[in-house]
Amino acid sequence: MVTNPTKVWDVLGLFLVASIGTWLLVRVFYGSFPPIPVYAGASLYLVAAVEVVTAVIVRNRIAEHRVGGGLHDLHPLTVFRALVLAKASVLVGTAVVGVCVGFLVYVMPRAATVRAASSDRAGAIVALVAGLAVVAAAVWLEQCCRTPKDRDDERSR
Repeated sequence: MVTNPTKVWDVLGLFLVASIGTWLLVRVFYGSFPPIPVYAGASLYLVAAVEVVTAVIVRNRIAEHRVGGGLHDLHPLTVFRALVLAKASVLVGTAVVGVCVGFLVYVMPRAATVRAASSDRAGAIVALVAGLAVVAAAVWLEQCCRTPKDRDDERSR
């Protein structure tokens, strides 16, 4: 099955919807939100690390022509599953980044005067960086899942 690379416009659209939607919701309901702990987005760092390790393994196996049904080969379905993980992670990471940006746009101007906004800022920034790390790792993993033929076809266009 041939899949197309993730489109920048899809990612940008998701980011805009998540950030604007979050900003509107936070603007109305901020007083009823629970505090955001600093470790709120910490699990996304683990996802990014797993994707980086997976990207290295997949890239090396493809470069060594060790994808196939052999005993020490990487099965093609495993590569496809890694690609699906990458595509899903780009969307999840983008949504997290959008939510954090929308939240921070509301909270940052109030951080000097509202104590809750000041304490929520750190958790949102940690989650924002984690979301960016997931997006970067997922984009790289998606690139690593491409075969040399796919790369040559893209260069010729």
